[in-house]
Amino acid sequence: MPATRITSPDDLALDQLRVELAKLADGMDRTEQWPAEQLQLCADYGVYEWFVDPQWGGQGWETEAVVRGYLALSSACLTTTFILTQRTGACRRIASSTNQTLKERLLPELAQGSIFATVGISHLTTSRRHLARPVLRATQSTGGFVLDGLSPWVTGAAEADHVVIGATLMIDDAPTEKQLLVALPTELPGVSAPEPAQLVGVSASRTGELRLDSVFVDNEFVLAGPTENVMLQGIGASTGGHETSTLALGLSAAAIDYLASESERRPDLEPALAALREDHRQTLDRLFAVVRGEPDCSTEQLRQKANSLALRTSQAALAAAKGTGYVLGHLAGRWCREALFFLVWSCPQPVLSANLCELAGIAD
Repeated sequence: MPATRITSPDDLALDQLRVELAKLADGMDRTEQWPAEQLQLCADYGVYEWFVDPQWGGQGWETEAVVRGYLALSSACLTTTFILTQRTGACRRIASSTNQTLKERLLPELAQGSIFATVGISHLTTSRRHLARPVLRATQSTGGFVLDGLSPWVTGAAEADHVVIGATLMIDDAPTEKQLLVALPTELPGVSAPEPAQLVGVSASRTGELRLDSVFVDNEFVLAGPTENVMLQGIGASTGGHETSTLALGLSAAAIDYLASESERRPDLEPALAALREDHRQTLDRLFAVVRGEPDCSTEQLRQKANSLALRTSQAALAAAKGTGYVLGHLAGRWCREALFFLVWSCPQPVLSANLCELAGIAD
């Protein structure tokens, strides 16, 4: 265990953690194994405390400090940091609920890193919510709810102790407008996590389906609902906000640093490096403006710019590496695959359209 916990984004210990995560990133990418060692390092350095209030044993970092922390960690290991955002989303949903007993039970352990939680709520905000039969359904029962169906995209489902999951309330086998969120204990009978599909990038995040077969969940695990628009209750994973853009900019920073190191012996790279650095600086300014509540662009515009930078900087790193970069195991090749993740993960339609227009050479 390190001598000190990270208590601010300026701590030298954060740089130490970055170095350790970066050393492990390539091996994890090749084996696609769950990053248990990396996540334990985050616990050892006190990273999980950043996102939990002091009353539960955390440090309760302000949003701007959290963003700086995410930028540092994602530049070292995108997969580990992505998993961290899903864990943090679960923490926030639990912390913002009115279920005091559950908060007292789970939040101290989440702050310590002794348990792992994740989220399975994307189906409540994507096109799947319009299906005639919801993918995950809840029927009220004595003392709780019975859940049936699946959550299609859950990060680390097989590793989780709890999954903050959303379901549509059914009455007489017909869907209602009401939904509920529960902190599902994965040890309950009927809960299963099949082997996830192999992804182009971040496969070690073990993101895939969580299935529920007539799973009874006691009322003590309900976080919100049943109510309409349950996702608007409290605060959770910021899939539509700035969090995903932050990860993309962290990845871009790693690729830019690689270009900078290569340019020391190859002056021909300097014009491209200077242009990408300036683009990255401007986008970081936009990110922090959003965080401070003083945006000069929408979150969709920020996401489009961050996506574009992730793609362009990673491909620039690959071009600079030449044939060596195309060999499996090189940093540049991994970054290129990871950059594609941002085109599909919780990507709003306006962002997708803007990215497609850019790829097609169509002006805004």
